[in-house]
Amino acid sequence: MALKRRQRISPGFSMSSMTDLIFLLLIFFMITSTMVSPNAIKVLLPQGSQQTSAKPMARIIIDKNLNYYGAFGNEDEMPLFIDEVTGFLQNCAAKEPEMYVALYADESVPYREIVRILNVANENHFKMVLATRRPDKK
Repeated sequence: MALKRRQRISPGFSMSSMTDLIFLLLIFFMITSTMVSPNAIKVLLPQGSQQTSAKPMARIIIDKNLNYYGAFGNEDEMPLFIDEVTGFLQNCAAKEPEMYVALYADESVPYREIVRILNVANENHFKMVLATRRPDKK
């Protein structure tokens, strides 16, 4: 009489390879997310005690050499002349009517340049946010 030995196949599923894959993906996304810079143009912002929670859609940047830049959403900053700022913001408002405009001005920029942008926003009824850096902790 020939006895056959039956091998039982385990119905279990090993999750060890799946957890390794998830762990590698987590590391990849953590590293790549720290490389994304919201401000590619270096601007030394003035200090402020309050931080806003509003998410700006459009950005106007004035660097220390009084060069103007504009960006909408996650787009890269593009150079603007002062007379192009109004048209740029109106185009952004056409895409997103409830947008906030964030003004990033270097702390060495004369106040009159900031007021010019604020006047453009006021004339067109845009919601404006002035960007500042956090105060130094002592």
